[in-house]
Amino acid sequence: MTPLPAAARALALTAGAGAALGGGLATYAACEARAYTLRHVEVPLLPAGHRPLRVLHLSDLHVTPGQRRKLAWIAGLADLRPDLVVDTGDNLSHRDAVGPLLDALGPLLDVPGVFVLGSNDYFEPTMRNPLRYLLPDDGRRHTDTPHLPWRDLVAAFTGSGWLDLTNRTGALTLGDTTISFAGVDDPHLGYERLGDVTGVAGADRHADVRLGVAHAPYLRVLDAFAADDCDAVLAGHTHGGQVCLPGGRALTTNCDLEPARARGLSRHPADSRPGEPGSAWLHVSAGLGTNPFVRLRLACRPEVTLLTLVPA
Repeated sequence: MTPLPAAARALALTAGAGAALGGGLATYAACEARAYTLRHVEVPLLPAGHRPLRVLHLSDLHVTPGQRRKLAWIAGLADLRPDLVVDTGDNLSHRDAVGPLLDALGPLLDVPGVFVLGSNDYFEPTMRNPLRYLLPDDGRRHTDTPHLPWRDLVAAFTGSGWLDLTNRTGALTLGDTTISFAGVDDPHLGYERLGDVTGVAGADRHADVRLGVAHAPYLRVLDAFAADDCDAVLAGHTHGGQVCLPGGRALTTNCDLEPARARGLSRHPADSRPGEPGSAWLHVSAGLGTNPFVRLRLACRPEVTLLTLVPA
């Protein structure tokens, strides 16, 4: 057998090392997509003298019936005993997921809650390259796929007493704190009707706290809620960037929010300060799931957040 030239041997070794590295990253990303994480965040926005409130922020669960480990982890969240659950959509990823999801939520459905829907509550997901998430938004929306049973999901949530904030407003009193809510349908699909909810949250001066709720944190929605004197806005959709650089630096958000605010707590507008008119806290959940066909996350663990609201 004729020996390979040195250049060919080097190329073969490089290709082999690249394949091994790629395989190792894929294995790590698959493991990280199942490393479910509970994050704790404190938000100073309650009036002075009010007791702290524990708010469980759920988003982008992307449940399928066979995800037993994820469903068991969700079931354990009831042990946190939150005062309020806020669900910012994309609960489903399978037409048979409503029952398993409701079973996993269990006692959390007895806790006061509010919710909006995301595109993956409406439409069945499709096989996609997860790296497409890193490309600029081409404006295509997969609304030609079969519908998921979102009406059953809404009926179950509202039947448990959760408030449907899909282009709606509402209010809840938790102990000594009254919270008014303004929510929109999924901005990623262009379903939001801001005219139905803006001007309401800010006008409700009887409430101690005003919260905006949306699935996707598009700037037009954040701007409207902040201008309406919402104290905070809760959203999801971004998956925290999903495929991030080491340290969790997001490369994209799958919307027009800048990557630096792809997850966690920040201000909106980004350069505003607490107490300024027309500004609000923004919490973006990195979510718990992925596309069910390619379950990969890199440097961006799946998460649920327990927000503790405290006096400002």
